[in-house]
Amino acid sequence: MAAKDSIQTFQELDAVARHLRSLDKKVTLIFAYNGTGKTRLSMAFKEQGKQRNAEGETVARDTLYFNAFTEDLFFWDNDLEHDRERVLRMNTASRFFGGLEELEMESRIRRFLGRYADFQFDIDYKAGTVRFWRETVKNDDGEEEPVLIKVSRGEENMFIWCFFLAIAQLAIDGQEAYDWVKYLYIDDPISSLDENNAIAVAAHLVHMLKRQDRLKTVISSHHTLFFNVLCNEWRNQIRRGSGLCLFLRTRGSEFELQHTNDTPRFYHVAMLKELHKAAESGRLYTYHFNILRSILERTATFHGFNHFGDIIKRDPDDEDEELHHRYVQLLSHGNYSLFEPVEMLEENKAIFRKILNDFMNNYRFNPELFPEAVTEEVTA
Repeated sequence: MAAKDSIQTFQELDAVARHLRSLDKKVTLIFAYNGTGKTRLSMAFKEQGKQRNAEGETVARDTLYFNAFTEDLFFWDNDLEHDRERVLRMNTASRFFGGLEELEMESRIRRFLGRYADFQFDIDYKAGTVRFWRETVKNDDGEEEPVLIKVSRGEENMFIWCFFLAIAQLAIDGQEAYDWVKYLYIDDPISSLDENNAIAVAAHLVHMLKRQDRLKTVISSHHTLFFNVLCNEWRNQIRRGSGLCLFLRTRGSEFELQHTNDTPRFYHVAMLKELHKAAESGRLYTYHFNILRSILERTATFHGFNHFGDIIKRDPDDEDEELHHRYVQLLSHGNYSLFEPVEMLEENKAIFRKILNDFMNNYRFNPELFPEAVTEEVTA
């Protein structure tokens, strides 16, 4: 390994994993593009925490991990014969599921899942299956029976994520079955989530980790917004120096780790890119006004203004500034559902684009980050 200008170079991922284990940090956050080796790094980190006997059998370990392999422990049985009782099966041969029936996992999972989803579930531990439903009907005996459904891919991933969080909480609490855990390693938990849930998951994860000192945690992601929310939330809430934000990339056959500090991935730039993409695609939801207001407030503070309304575009004899100020104020205070985002009305979409376009024109950003300008104006 060599260090130059805060960049550390490693010949292999095993060396990166050893370096991460040597860090005296409560949380280490890693950004890396897809294909860099994030999942392989998580497996190398996990393998280094194992102890084996003379026969090669694992006799001890220290890492509870979440990655693509964790998600693969769950798979759908679509009841091809009767096309009626679809269930999510668990690979109960994995130690991941060992002894969970005695720990009342359903109630533990519901405490996390209730933040993000509105469906119900139950677990058959002997059969290794999970059923889902949103509503019930009365049977011939007058008893309520669930109307079983197959949840969406995003909802399935959220359920698996909350399943992991429930187990992670047991490890944080020092529960006897998980007192062997010394590290949490989390790789890309939000692969199928929208931006709103990405923000919510990141904020909740920091809130969960900040209250414990028992475990060290490594989190890696290719999702720019998720990574920046994690870094920002960690810096805002946790004592200085307890966390570290890193950028992992490949250079030929080598791997490089760079301390990001406040660059190169600014939180507000990441959010602006998400807003720009949403405005271009037309998939604008009410929570996007919350993100826009956050960016306006940060920009106003940086430029020495007292209020975000002071930086909304002002044209001579134009009352749009006051109107747009009120729109941002009103539409950024709604209690919007995380699992049922509300799409904006077309009129509000046009106003959102106008405010965003004016802001990006007045406060110039690197045009390479935003290949096409937001051009739609407010319609009469």
